Amino acid sequence: MPKVSKPDRIQLRDDLLKIYAINDAMNQLLLAYLDRRVWRAQPHGVSGRGGRTLAAIFAHLHNVRLNWLRNSAPHLKRPASLDGHRCTMKQAAAAHKKSGRLCLQMLMDALSDDRKRRVKKFTRDAWMPTWPAGAAMWAYMFSHEAHHRGQILMLAHQFGCRLPAEATGGIWWWDKLWKQQGLKRPR
Repeated sequence: MPKVSKPDRIQLRDDLLKIYAINDAMNQLLLAYLDRRVWRAQPHGVSGRGGRTLAAIFAHLHNVRLNWLRNSAPHLKRPASLDGHRCTMKQAAAAHKKSGRLCLQMLMDALSDDRKRRVKKFTRDAWMPTWPAGAAMWAYMFSHEAHHRGQILMLAHQFGCRLPAEATGGIWWWDKLWKQQGLKRPR
């Protein structure tokens, strides 16, 4: 594997952090345009409590973030968890903003070159192997959320909730999302 110079490593780290910084903006965009009438709708073909509602998926995303923080950055004060059967869209949006900021803070520490950094491992859950904090941690966190955003969009479509281009395309308009977050596009 070729060596990467320190300036290139710093640039890569900064780019990854900018990309993660818009991760929650994507979730917020979907929350802003979802129809409240489908928030607790049961997925088609699923009886009882067998399938996750949109509310349950958003609660899951937030609660998994809290788990990552508890296991990998216990020094950060975590907000309360969400109950996917009771939370409102407004509560989910507020909770996501808090846990998103904390996950970004955790990643900033995990990806730093500081010898005194506090985040040195990534534990997804007690029954999963622990990884060194770093790029794999970032990739897992971002992929997990992207997977569930796909589920959210699919369920909304199945429920007949046509999200406008500002939401469905908006999660791909990264330049706009970076600008809204006060960030410059990565090089």
